Amino acid sequence: MKAAILNKLGEAPVYGDFETPKASDSQLLLNVKSASVKNLDKARASGTHYASYSNLPTTIGIDGVGILEDGRRVYAQGITGMLAEQALVAPHQITLLPDNLDFETASALPNAVIGSAMALLYRAKIEEGQTILINGATGVTGMLAVQLAKYYKAGKIVVTGRNEAMLQKTVDFGADIVVSLNQDDEAIVKQLQKIHQEHHIDIVIDYLWGKPMELILKSVKGSSVSHEAKPVKIVTVGEMAGANINLGSGLLRSTDVEILGSGFGSLSPKDLEDFHKNILPQMFELAAEGKLKIEIDVEPLSNIEKAWNKDVEAGKRLVIKIAD
Repeated sequence: MKAAILNKLGEAPVYGDFETPKASDSQLLLNVKSASVKNLDKARASGTHYASYSNLPTTIGIDGVGILEDGRRVYAQGITGMLAEQALVAPHQITLLPDNLDFETASALPNAVIGSAMALLYRAKIEEGQTILINGATGVTGMLAVQLAKYYKAGKIVVTGRNEAMLQKTVDFGADIVVSLNQDDEAIVKQLQKIHQEHHIDIVIDYLWGKPMELILKSVKGSSVSHEAKPVKIVTVGEMAGANINLGSGLLRSTDVEILGSGFGSLSPKDLEDFHKNILPQMFELAAEGKLKIEIDVEPLSNIEKAWNKDVEAGKRLVIKIAD
């Protein structure tokens, strides 16, 4: 079979022939149609991730979509690499796809759904009418979070980011208030403070961490002095602006703020089961109905070596098309 083959950690995978995997009695063979390339895929292939590949050469790709031998169209995480014409998957870890959802869109959604729907529902526990601040909304997952906050009936949706064009696009997806991070720190804090005073920021879904998060914390500091004040729940999903922040003890003593993380390590087995059985099927249906949008940049498998380090446009997910 044809596949994206990793010969050495840190190098781009190459297109070539690889032995077709053989399914055991507890496995299914998937004819892969499409798979997305995510930061986690690249980290594992670079050797910088704790789950980096150890036996080389190997096929790569964490998850993808395709057709099982019985004709079912499914999404699955791979036992073997999914950037290949065939891959092995576990029968209990497949999610059916709607007939009217294209494979490329389907392959791009799951990772972004983990970082948006699961953060909003399971970690932040969003409630109707709340004000949601999405910090770093101009990326793929942030864009999805804006749409889902609207779908879950947020009262106000506030977004931050540096890409002005993408910030304006979030308005089309449901954002109410835009805060540019291209301003100086004082201007950002004043704008966020005004928003917080007028609407009270209930939830922050954070994709940036670093300095932008420090500014947000400064903006909500001391907001709990009133007995009627409500808490601010911060759920961090990423660290695009830096892995660390300066967090003073005084802020936590003077403000009713709760800081959580959202990722595979913070989601329970029950949460992840719900993701596969309930959340992901719902997201696939919304996308099939045109109610949930994700922008993609599609490349053929044969071009994997060049596509691997491609400068993908902001707000788009790189998707590798395996077969028609």
